Amino acid sequence: MMTNLFSVFDPSTSILNLSLNWLSTFLGLFLIPMSYWLMPNRFQLIWNNILLTLHKEFKALLGPSGHNGSTLMFISLFSLIMFNNFLGLFPYIFTSTSHLTLTLTLAFPLWLSFMLYGWINHTQHMFAHLVPQGTPPVLMPFMVCIETISNVIRPGTLAVRLTANMIAGHLLLTLLGNTGPVTTNYIILSVILTTQIALLVLESAVAIIQSYVFAVLSTLYSSEVN
Repeated sequence: MMTNLFSVFDPSTSILNLSLNWLSTFLGLFLIPMSYWLMPNRFQLIWNNILLTLHKEFKALLGPSGHNGSTLMFISLFSLIMFNNFLGLFPYIFTSTSHLTLTLTLAFPLWLSFMLYGWINHTQHMFAHLVPQGTPPVLMPFMVCIETISNVIRPGTLAVRLTANMIAGHLLLTLLGNTGPVTTNYIILSVILTTQIALLVLESAVAIIQSYVFAVLSTLYSSEVN
């Protein structure tokens, strides 16, 4: 049962289908209508307002060192993750954000580039960051170890947080979807359908929240090295 349950997250085994599965990560670039680029519409105005709000918030998190290029990178990261989270809610579409292969690919290079930039250009600041202000001298060696471990596990926590949230919601939807067809009681069936619709709405909110959390934490990690 557990093997069949988690098999919904497995990509196809054939080479052609496997390539097409991971290609769905960039499917949004091919689905944007031409009218989006030619003339402003309601969807474009709403999306532009969202991006402008994110730009202001990310720039505030980055502080004086932040600039438009930095916020553009994190806004693009937010858009990519959110689109793939939503894409996984549709039937028969591969959920790439439920795999550590994708989430670690996004989190680890970002974290590594931040660490390299910080240790090369702001070495004293990075050493000082290992010991929080006001730490007693006796606890300083322990705080260095704790802060070092905290920094090292950051890409893993970023990747696992996103993957676990995507898997949890999809597993609940899969369980309810497998229970519905074998139910003969119409009252129970209506309750299952109502619960599944509510879970679908909840998963839509989780798709936005988790992409926002991933982008915000990446922004905070970037601001710490400046």
